[in-house]
Amino acid sequence: MDVKIEPGWKAQLTAEFEKEYFIQLTDFVKQEYRQETVYPPGPLIFNAFKHCPFDRVKVVILGQDPYHEPGQAHGLCFSVREGVPFPPSLINIFKEIQTDLGEPVPRSGDLSRWADQGVLLLNATLTVRAHQAGSHQNKGWETFTDAVIHHLAESRDHIVYILWGSYAQRKGAFINTSRNLVLQSAHPSPLSAYRGFFGNKHFSQTNDYLIACGKTPVSW
Repeated sequence: MDVKIEPGWKAQLTAEFEKEYFIQLTDFVKQEYRQETVYPPGPLIFNAFKHCPFDRVKVVILGQDPYHEPGQAHGLCFSVREGVPFPPSLINIFKEIQTDLGEPVPRSGDLSRWADQGVLLLNATLTVRAHQAGSHQNKGWETFTDAVIHHLAESRDHIVYILWGSYAQRKGAFINTSRNLVLQSAHPSPLSAYRGFFGNKHFSQTNDYLIACGKTPVSW
């Protein structure tokens, strides 16, 4: 199956695209886009991979589901398009960056600027029906994104994996902590941010590790 994805990722994932689950997933997603309003727009489903080629990944942030309201989702977890009001989790992420690093809250919630520096902003599920959170879960996306993380973990060392909340932590449970830095805390959503997200200092810890590994730190 010819999937339009960044060439470095395509080389890694070609075998995945031929598996039965992925063929069924593709059929499901195509039908959903024909019959329903689905986010993100079709050309942006693999946007995280476009901005962050396989050989440039140095940080992985795992999300769960794309935003499901109009104009928000554009294929990068936690990120919204330019000019869109910040969702609550993103507000809390920016608050923690401000506390941790002293950086001012940015005017834009578009995190492409992170992705372009090597931060893979990966949702577990890459599509969703409008106004229906979780509507494309358990259709095959999770199997695909598990394979993405496995390929990274098997082929690359010294990557920072940022796992916020129990869902992300389960998904990244297999990652070798002796070869990578795995940072875990509560999720930045308002329901849990005060139970361990605030004060986790994940952004400074990430940069300290990258510098120690001879890599350029992320400008958060």
